[in-house]
Amino acid sequence: MSRAPLPAFYDDLDGTFAELWRLLADGAGHGRSGFHLPALATVGPDGPRLRTVVLRAADRAAGTLRFHCDRRSGKAADLHANPACALAAYDEAAKVQIRVEGRATLHTDDAVAEAAWTGSRPMSRVCYAAEPAPGTALPAGGAYMLPDETSAATLGRPHFAAVMVRAERLDLLYLDRRGHRRAAWRRAEAGWSGGWIAP
Repeated sequence: MSRAPLPAFYDDLDGTFAELWRLLADGAGHGRSGFHLPALATVGPDGPRLRTVVLRAADRAAGTLRFHCDRRSGKAADLHANPACALAAYDEAAKVQIRVEGRATLHTDDAVAEAAWTGSRPMSRVCYAAEPAPGTALPAGGAYMLPDETSAATLGRPHFAAVMVRAERLDLLYLDRRGHRRAAWRRAEAGWSGGWIAP
């Protein structure tokens, strides 16, 4: 039984960097990608916190990622107090893990937020109009309110935030029985520099 050929980026560092950003962009655009729902780590008042977010954009030229959140949420509070964060995702089909470390900026009432809100689907806007705020204790599981899509367009906007993460460190791990490959990069004033590291 013949094995699948190794990917073109396997021993190509520049190709691996390009593949990392291609996979993230694919994750932002396709719900079935393993990179569509990365785990986000933040630093809370009592230590690290982890949750899943929806990747909405990945911009290689700027070195940024974007996801959205409710500005009343714990993640928004964490990032406002300490913008250091990390994202990690694994795609089983691609056999690739990507980790990103960087600093987040919350956009609430500016052009970035407005463009992200305008580009959101009506069904996505409903979540931001929920009452009470995320994390609020409830007397029963269903004791919260979700408005219809029409009302959410107005009610949800004040709670919406677009989060831009400026990547500072990147790590890609590719798994293969013939030999794993792992590379990491750091951002400096002159741009990205990286190399192979032990898997």
